[in-house]
Amino acid sequence: MKKKENEAVEEPLQEEKGESENKKAYKDIRWDRLDNTAHLFPVIAGESMSNVYRISVTLKELVQPKLLQQALDMVLPKFDGFNLRLRQGVFWYYFEENGKAAPRVREESSFPCRYIRQNKNRSYMFRVTYYKYRINLEVFHVLTDGMGGINFLKELTYQYLRLAHEELQEKLGDTLSTDTSLNREDSFLKNYKKGSAKGYQTRKAYLIKGEKLRPGEFGVMHGYMQIPELKEVCHGYGVSINEYLVGVYIWSVYTECLHGMPSEKPIRVAVPVNLRPYFNSNTTKNFFVMVSAEFHPTKEVYTFREVLGIVQESLKSQINREHLEKLFSYNVSNEKMLIARAVPLFLKNIAMKYVYTTSALANTATVTNIGNISVAEEYRPYVEMFHAFLAMSKGQHLKGTICSYDTTLVFSFSYDLVEPDVQRGFFRKIAADGIKVEIESNGVHYE
Repeated sequence: MKKKENEAVEEPLQEEKGESENKKAYKDIRWDRLDNTAHLFPVIAGESMSNVYRISVTLKELVQPKLLQQALDMVLPKFDGFNLRLRQGVFWYYFEENGKAAPRVREESSFPCRYIRQNKNRSYMFRVTYYKYRINLEVFHVLTDGMGGINFLKELTYQYLRLAHEELQEKLGDTLSTDTSLNREDSFLKNYKKGSAKGYQTRKAYLIKGEKLRPGEFGVMHGYMQIPELKEVCHGYGVSINEYLVGVYIWSVYTECLHGMPSEKPIRVAVPVNLRPYFNSNTTKNFFVMVSAEFHPTKEVYTFREVLGIVQESLKSQINREHLEKLFSYNVSNEKMLIARAVPLFLKNIAMKYVYTTSALANTATVTNIGNISVAEEYRPYVEMFHAFLAMSKGQHLKGTICSYDTTLVFSFSYDLVEPDVQRGFFRKIAADGIKVEIESNGVHYE
């Protein structure tokens, strides 16, 4: 039985007064540079575009809040990459060691992926909440990408389970898992090549429009599938699971929004690619680039197989080491230009906002694949499922996130549009292909 997403909508709890900061001499405070991708997020983040993502773990037992807080208090000091606050310099934003007590663990009482106000969160750029069986980690993308978030959430979960189960504590102690990374290398800088040309799309894409949910509301819809069934269907089409699900997403936009008609603008879906496997990295900083799966309907009729073939070719041509290297090398080269480094931050911000707006409107949506999440064998009896989803961004009102655990894959839609036409079309197509889908949502459509 799947646990429902929290449907409560309340104002976030305020930071209690009188909580003192752990003061340190300035010379003892550690600082760090932002990675190349992270420079953008403080510039564009705000209440309407939080740049916060959520990764959550669902346990087979109710979460005990006091133990979860205790686990966070124990784990946070071991993770330099989360024990940070964001500072604004003359030329760049930068990280500084936080040093305050861990943020307060809260029961979830509002919609997900809200903007994180550091001054109401002990200056931290992440939050931990819980709801019944579920532990939620929400992260401001400036800190790390999804891989870094999983790295932290798993260790937090391990520590919590050891506190909740004495036999685990006795067997495993308090040491970090051997699979947990504390690496803070800037892998963009380490691996970039000079002189790369711009690789990102800037031509405008077809955008999904419609009546929006009320301000502050946030829709979540999960579709659960069994991986063996999914693999069998994908094998029949000759595609990977990722290619199939991105293809179904584009097909659902084509059939539900364009109604199978030609369009002046292409349907273009941004697909983040984790660069770590390609460049032998285990950094906990951001290390990903965006490629785009594009389908431009220019004739009257396309079959699903045609669309899927176009999507597969589009992704395969881009997801290789050489092309991925060119994508991030262009950005890093711009950052390292002497003239750019000398430009004051407020002027950099203006330029980055312009570049972001141009590239954001070049994509219809984003579909990200977190991949299969595994846990150490000792903890498997206590873990039921993982979920992940993204906040909205400029021009993108409907995003998809893929993650799996054990033999179950979940495709999660996050959105701020009233009509769930694309979601319905997406799951209907998957069901029509013979894959059983179990759907749940946070009930935003039924209020």
